[in-house]
Amino acid sequence: MFNKTALINAPEPEPENNGVMSENTTDADITLVNDKDALDLMGTTSLGRLVVRRSDDMDLFPLNFVVSDGKIYFRTAEGTKLFTLAEIDAKVLFEADHVDADAEGNPAHAWSVIVKGTARLLTGSDEIHDAESLPLKPWLPTLKYNFVEITPTEVSGRRFDLGEEPERY
Repeated sequence: MFNKTALINAPEPEPENNGVMSENTTDADITLVNDKDALDLMGTTSLGRLVVRRSDDMDLFPLNFVVSDGKIYFRTAEGTKLFTLAEIDAKVLFEADHVDADAEGNPAHAWSVIVKGTARLLTGSDEIHDAESLPLKPWLPTLKYNFVEITPTEVSGRRFDLGEEPERY
């Protein structure tokens, strides 16, 4: 029988080959990125994904964001995201990635950054004023009065050189 509690509480497996998970890839295919460079990469894009936990369930939200002074900021309206962060669990995962194409339009290089952190609704007038000065505008024509700040506790970043799948047999 599937034991969800054991899976949630299980220790993370140790990465093999310096973080490269497949024996078919090489260290040249994947480069680990330090925390500062990973957050700098995140600052070059504006679409990310937020994962929040509600007791025994999880939700994933695509959203636009900015990185400033090592923290991640986004705006949100009242709803599940805000309620979960403010009332249930402020621990979050945040992910952003990007793919660059070569001259022919084929994927050539990519990066991915995952941040574990603590989310906090900004409530002070000075911090809200500072957040309003960030280049963070809603993409949808909706009012989003709430600013949320994620303070990273762990950052994992990787760059990938993309290519064809190796021969399987």
